[in-house]
Amino acid sequence: MLCTRCRHAEALPDGVLCPGCAAPAGFQAPPTGVAPNAWLRSPVGLGRAAAALLGLAAAVDVFALGADYFMYDVTGDPADYASDRGDLAHTLLSVAGGAQGFALIVCGVVYLVWFWRVRVNSEVFNPVGHRMRRGWTLGGWVVPIVNLWYPRRIMVDIWDASSAGNRPEGRALLNAWWALWLVSTAAGQVLYNAYDDADTSAEIHDAMSQVMIADTLDLLAALVAAALVLRVTRMQDRKAHAGPGVAVAV
Repeated sequence: MLCTRCRHAEALPDGVLCPGCAAPAGFQAPPTGVAPNAWLRSPVGLGRAAAALLGLAAAVDVFALGADYFMYDVTGDPADYASDRGDLAHTLLSVAGGAQGFALIVCGVVYLVWFWRVRVNSEVFNPVGHRMRRGWTLGGWVVPIVNLWYPRRIMVDIWDASSAGNRPEGRALLNAWWALWLVSTAAGQVLYNAYDDADTSAEIHDAMSQVMIADTLDLLAALVAAALVLRVTRMQDRKAHAGPGVAVAV
């Protein structure tokens, strides 16, 4: 007979619940005979690591903003720009740019591992509630054009599956995360070019005001992304410990 709770898996021979529903609440291995490619695994450690690295990326952006302003101040006076302060300003900008690139790579790797984990978990919570194949969880970020909306669509499905009860929680944080990601990415590609194309101190002075806008958007995007990671992690942890209500997806 089918499990009386999840209505998907076969109940134990001497009971009315399947092995998954009969097990204690929380994150656990799949029942015997079920494919192990979709089962609950705790996202807490990965979530905390991703949020911490996003916080580190935000701190690097703060440092970059300081370097931006220092260059903006130095280039306001051609004589000052030609002095040792000008050399120091270029050094600080170079260090900030390298730190931002390193933080992006490290943070991106951990973030994608976390994203994959919560996607698989959400398939357990709701095996039929996903519009995209699992491979797009990673591929959706790198394929041109579709990377403008695929990651958000996947996150919406994760969010809805991870929400407590029968109604999805409000998506204001999710929408802010994706809007800031798109805006900061587009702004960075456009505004950083102004600095790359600048030659004179006056041109660099004007360009730095644009670079500061780009770095501010990066800072906000990192902070909101960290908040989203912690929110989704908390949602899944709470739902898992409330007791399994669906079978493991095969």
